[in-house]
Amino acid sequence: TEFNNKRPILCISTMMKLAVLAAAAGSAAAFAPASNGRAATSLTAEKSKAIPFLPNPENCEGYVGNLGFDPLSISEYFPVDYLREAELKHGRMCQLAWLGYVAVDLGLRVPGYPEAMSGATSATVHDAAVEFGAMGNILVWIAIAEMTSWIGISQMLQGSGREPGDFGFAKQYLEGKSEAQIEKIKLQEINHCRAAMLAFSGVVTQSVLFEKGFPYF
Repeated sequence: TEFNNKRPILCISTMMKLAVLAAAAGSAAAFAPASNGRAATSLTAEKSKAIPFLPNPENCEGYVGNLGFDPLSISEYFPVDYLREAELKHGRMCQLAWLGYVAVDLGLRVPGYPEAMSGATSATVHDAAVEFGAMGNILVWIAIAEMTSWIGISQMLQGSGREPGDFGFAKQYLEGKSEAQIEKIKLQEINHCRAAMLAFSGVVTQSVLFEKGFPYF
């Protein structure tokens, strides 16, 4: 009878010990590293050429001029075709803007240039254009260009096959050239676009800081 009375106590004690061991094992497993998780993948993933301590942006692969520069991982949230379109667009505008900015400060004026704005420099012409009323016309022409260009961009994003930045302008210069030659021309353009964006930012900053004409120091 004494043995039978103690047996339930022993069984309960054994079950409690097993439960504690199971809980401890579960806790340990929760902190164990996963064999094929995201952390393990990020450690073994290919690194960016431009920023070696960050993973290579896979969505940018196959694009001309790709150096793996995407520190904010923007290519994971937006179509890369759209991002390349924006890069080419801003780069082309900055090439024209740099040339126009410097040309004005060297004294070049187009025929019919308003006399009221003739004394303005590239850095001060904004206020003069506002007073003259020219900014409204500029806004209208920019809006027309934006709306027109969006037709091609929208079709591209819907799978039309259009390449980013392709508006059919001067494509005759690519006729008769090999794929390697075309790739080289595309690489030259994207490199000039990137350099122009930096150059225009620099020339505007320099001219405002030193308030001098070209070369702005």
